[in-house]
Amino acid sequence: MKTLKRITQVLCILCSTGFAAQAADEPPRPEYGPDITVEAAKKIAAGVVAECAKNKWNIAVAIVNTHGSLVYYERMNNTQSASAKIAVDKASAAAMYRRPTRAFVDAIAKTGPAVMTLPGVVASPGSVPIMVGGKVIGGVGVSGVTGDQDEQCSKAGLAGV
Repeated sequence: MKTLKRITQVLCILCSTGFAAQAADEPPRPEYGPDITVEAAKKIAAGVVAECAKNKWNIAVAIVNTHGSLVYYERMNNTQSASAKIAVDKASAAAMYRRPTRAFVDAIAKTGPAVMTLPGVVASPGSVPIMVGGKVIGGVGVSGVTGDQDEQCSKAGLAGV
């Protein structure tokens, strides 16, 4: 009975956060487009790596399609081991939820940790959806330095495309 009560509480919180149901005042999330190609993914990753190398940051970068499946991955030398999985998880969250992972950080700060119970949520900056023609075609995730630095590198990768 306690479990059922807890599940009901979490669902009520999720509905109030705007993640389970979109708020009326929130602009509509972009639609999905065709999945990113390997060639485009490599260009984005090259931009990410160039930005990080310029700053002497060691990172892992992952590019995923709209379903969160890995399309391209690269890891710089001497990057912490955990960053390999974190980069993929961040990219998947950005693509599947059609928003930067920073949005989850902001939602948790505003409404509490219930957002973290959604499947695939990564509440750490460093990932953004990849947009073409106003539609999401994938996500880019970076891990290895601070969340703000990871996000800076993700955005630098997109700037070159």
